[in-house]
Amino acid sequence: MAGYGEFAEVYDSLTFNVPYDKIAKYYAEILSELTSGKRILDMGCGTGNLTIRLARSGFDMIGQDASVEMLSIAVNKSDKVQWICQNMAKTEIGERVDGVISTLDSVNHLKSRAEIFSCFKSAAESLNHGGVFVFDVNTIYKHREILGNNTFVYDVDGVYCVWQNSFSSVDNGVDIDLDLFFEGRDGRYSRGEEHFREIALSDGEICQMLREAGFSAVNIWEYLTYNKPGEDSEKMLIMAKLT
Repeated sequence: MAGYGEFAEVYDSLTFNVPYDKIAKYYAEILSELTSGKRILDMGCGTGNLTIRLARSGFDMIGQDASVEMLSIAVNKSDKVQWICQNMAKTEIGERVDGVISTLDSVNHLKSRAEIFSCFKSAAESLNHGGVFVFDVNTIYKHREILGNNTFVYDVDGVYCVWQNSFSSVDNGVDIDLDLFFEGRDGRYSRGEEHFREIALSDGEICQMLREAGFSAVNIWEYLTYNKPGEDSEKMLIMAKLT
């Protein structure tokens, strides 16, 4: 998630409805049951909202993101987390951890299947034996049917955002264009823009890539549950174990 300069400024405002406490509790439950230690790497941590909550739950957190702008916001929120500016597809943290997570569809933001595989490989190489890699992804269904070629408008906290999507069936990717309008102290608005892309993979392809990256056991659940995903699931939670 490199760049995202102006998006970083409004990220927290635009994600005001994300149930961070619920998501953090979900990840904490999985990590507590499946890891023997508390040292956790959060790949693509963004502005650190979940990273910090997991640190408060007792985990020893490393927050990693390629965006200097995102991390600069995260750093100002907490000094209880070790923050690293680094591409999640090229992770080298100089140690092994007990768990690796990647939340809020950060994996979808990687540029290609090759980058996603590199991320999976980096996660495996960062883990102690017996460690787990836990991450969530948007599904092909969500990209095609929900994000699709749709436009969304947000008007919150002095920020007006027009979010335009363009879906491609070639790689089940969505090109996302943001027009951002920031309200100044004088009531006038300044304009900015961002562009980024998400791609989606099938659960079968994700499992295959994880096994090729070195993971031996893979579980897939409907996001925020422990149920099997359905054909119309918008997000999945994947847990892979290194043995």
